[in-house]
Amino acid sequence: MPNYRRNRTPGGTYFFTINLANRNSDLLTREIEALRTAIRTTRHRAPFHIDAWVILPDHMHCLWTLPEGDTDYAARWRALKTRFTKATTQNFAPSPWQNRYWEHTIRTENDYRAHMDYIHFNPVKHGLAPHPAAWPFSTFQKCVAQGLYDPTWSSPDTPDPHPEMGEPDHQPQQP
Repeated sequence: MPNYRRNRTPGGTYFFTINLANRNSDLLTREIEALRTAIRTTRHRAPFHIDAWVILPDHMHCLWTLPEGDTDYAARWRALKTRFTKATTQNFAPSPWQNRYWEHTIRTENDYRAHMDYIHFNPVKHGLAPHPAAWPFSTFQKCVAQGLYDPTWSSPDTPDPHPEMGEPDHQPQQP
């Protein structure tokens, strides 16, 4: 397996995609409170700012900004994934997570905006919601309240704003 070299920008903003090993699982949304607790606890112990986040049944995308001078997003992901795993699996059960994750350092305002849009459009892309505001596991409503989006941004007829980005269409199985 290749040894990937990750970019580390102190105080940087990063886009992440984190997948479950079983891409047909609904564990992340089924155990949403355990995931929220893992996120809160991790942020309390190793702060970071959540710019945007979407949680889908089998994967999640997010934008984080780390504190000035800090580059250690890997330790935060380890802690978050470990906390969630301990809360949702039996002792000695295999980890539900894929071993690796996708990380991209945000370098420009356009890059930031494209990733914000990608995150919030993702439930629509995967057929889980007719528009971003209808998906409950997203920061879209918070971003609307902050004036970053119009509440009617995107609709069932809106084409994917960034079709060149992200994973291929994958329809998770519904329970």
